[in-house]
Amino acid sequence: MDTTTQFWRDAALPYAESRRACISRACYKPHSHPTYSVGAIDQGQSLFSSEGGKPVILEPGTLVLVPAYHVHSCNPRPGLTWSYQMLYLSAAWLAEVRAEYDGRQEAVRLIRSPAMYAKFCALNALLFSTSDVQEKEAALVEFVGDCDAYQVTAMDDLVPAASASPEQLLPVFEILRAAPTTNFSLELLARSARMSRYQLIRAFRSATGLTPHAWQLNHRVNLAKELIRAGESSARVAHTLGFADQAHFQRVFKAYAGITPGGFRA
Repeated sequence: MDTTTQFWRDAALPYAESRRACISRACYKPHSHPTYSVGAIDQGQSLFSSEGGKPVILEPGTLVLVPAYHVHSCNPRPGLTWSYQMLYLSAAWLAEVRAEYDGRQEAVRLIRSPAMYAKFCALNALLFSTSDVQEKEAALVEFVGDCDAYQVTAMDDLVPAASASPEQLLPVFEILRAAPTTNFSLELLARSARMSRYQLIRAFRSATGLTPHAWQLNHRVNLAKELIRAGESSARVAHTLGFADQAHFQRVFKAYAGITPGGFRA
């Protein structure tokens, strides 16, 4: 079990999950979440990449806001450790909150503001505390509104999100989502999109930042998280999602989630 990482979840607030890691060496493959993600660098330096772009060095006190399904990676500098916090918000819940004041933010944002960093730390401390659910809900709504109202300064960055997937790729996504446990051949996927295998890989990577196989593995890990939250054992999850064995499942899960299934469950 990874003792450097803690998770907060509450059945009364199913649209939010938080994570904090202290003096960690965890590294991630490029990946995406079905949730809106907010990260904070607490200690050490991180290398952040978005959609396969050039890595950006993030210093302590930086916030990273990543839209749902946007491929990214954030890892400590080679050979060093880092401490960080992550908040994951349901895209549907976030859309409902924003609809109340017409707030729309669809780009990766790097915020280098001591005040916003302090607000995030206070929010996460509240989530991990024994405070009332109502207080936590109010704090989450307030933080989302504060982030949307925050004006990007010269020290901050906006990174446009990937464009919508080309219509020609829709059959590929339908195949991968309908049967996430099946390892489809590139030939079959390319045929469904009426492309050559080379054209498919280039178009898919342009649309998602990943190859079809990497996208499917990332999708399986996101499904695995849902099953683990529901109380399923790691062995059953590995079998359900078509991994060769539990060891294979653990390797893939850690590569995309930065923690073992057991650590995520705890």
